[in-house]
Amino acid sequence: MKRFWIILIAVFCVSGLSAKNLKAYLSYATFNSPTDGPYVETYLSVVGKTVQYIKNTDGKYQATVEILIVFTGKDSVKNFKKTDLMSPEIDDTTKVNITFMDQQRFVLPNGDYNMEIRINDKNKPDAAPFKTKETLTINYPAGKIAVSGVELVESYKESTTPTVLTKSGYDLVPFTINFYPSIMKNLTFYTEVYNTDTVFKADEKFLVDYYIESYETSKTIANYFKFKTFTSKKVIVILDEFDITELPSGNYVLVIEVKNKSNERVTYNQVFFQRSNPGVTFNLADITSIDITNTFASKITNIDTLKDFIKSTYPISTQLEKVFAENNMKKTDLKMLQQYFYNFWINRNASDPEKSWMKYYVEVCKVNKFYSTSINKGYATDRGRVYLQYGEPNTITESVSDPSAPPYEIWLYYSLQNQRNRKFVFYLPDLVTNEYELIHSDALGEFNNPSWQMQIMKRNTTTNNPDQLKPDDYFGGKADDFFNHPH
Repeated sequence: MKRFWIILIAVFCVSGLSAKNLKAYLSYATFNSPTDGPYVETYLSVVGKTVQYIKNTDGKYQATVEILIVFTGKDSVKNFKKTDLMSPEIDDTTKVNITFMDQQRFVLPNGDYNMEIRINDKNKPDAAPFKTKETLTINYPAGKIAVSGVELVESYKESTTPTVLTKSGYDLVPFTINFYPSIMKNLTFYTEVYNTDTVFKADEKFLVDYYIESYETSKTIANYFKFKTFTSKKVIVILDEFDITELPSGNYVLVIEVKNKSNERVTYNQVFFQRSNPGVTFNLADITSIDITNTFASKITNIDTLKDFIKSTYPISTQLEKVFAENNMKKTDLKMLQQYFYNFWINRNASDPEKSWMKYYVEVCKVNKFYSTSINKGYATDRGRVYLQYGEPNTITESVSDPSAPPYEIWLYYSLQNQRNRKFVFYLPDLVTNEYELIHSDALGEFNNPSWQMQIMKRNTTTNNPDQLKPDDYFGGKADDFFNHPH
């Protein structure tokens, strides 16, 4: 199944927004101004070749995108802004290779908000606007140390004339997509630390650590750790970067944490990102040098059983681990696979890897019992993968009697890896097997499909509007209600 990524996190979000033609990327971060209080900063980049250009009075071609961003809290509008974003002028619309950007700031007090975004191409008035909604929390309590949102930066320079891009004496061009292809060699970021002057003593020194860790394992990646020593003051500014040339493909988290003089964590913040770097591979020598004598892995002597065990770990494996395992599963080197399997669990629990494996295997048996199909074991299905990766959902809403839809389920997690109230939608397109497919999720790093309702209702829903995200109301249809109010 084709996948595209939408990244969601409470303090920073990146979304690929696209209707039939228009394609844009939205990200945001929260900060706290000593004079104006908390604010949200939004960053929007529009892919130039996906919008319509018309000739202006200067004889040049130009596109215009209308952007509406509304923040609501407790059923009332707290802030909003409607702007027209103009593209650069161009001479030839057949050779468009530009991206143009918009950046806005919204002052908002501490609290929980819905951020609604509507984007439309003003030169295509008949096209339906793209609409989406995100949730975010602003929490900068007075008298407590806090780390702002983490802004990923494409480039920066010292500011000569302040603009909307300027913070702390630098002009920062935001990086809006959270995806780093192999051609990108550096990950640059900007963040702020507040109120150390009110918590620590005057002139007291403290540490700010920042490092990259695996999203799947929460382990810090070797050689991707830095720290700086600061003296307490009202606002600490951090603008730095990591060389990610040798960072393997995978899902990661950049963590910023404040530690006191006793090296104890006081607070932290983080941002998710993805890396594609196929040139970096597992070092086979690191695996074959592992001693497995008298370990639980050495007792698994049936190679088919061992391969099945390794496949069952895919839901919690890093991208590098999966690629290595898949490539070497074709071989019949039992010892090497035993070494890999042992190393896998050592990386997750160095003191008792067998205990972690046995605890995980209990969950594998559960998903195999409930989600296996005639062709796939439960751990290889979408529901099994989500269960093993994130644990048991807090609620499952099942629909088996919608007159226009095949059976579907909506899983809700109250708390999911620093996210709140994240949902997964699975449906059974063939009506026969137990092979429910993941069709949509609003969780960070998961497959996001804003038109999922149209897809599951397509048997009995027709429309001439390719941008329509939801079917028209019909008798018995509860998908929208189930998603927004799962039970």
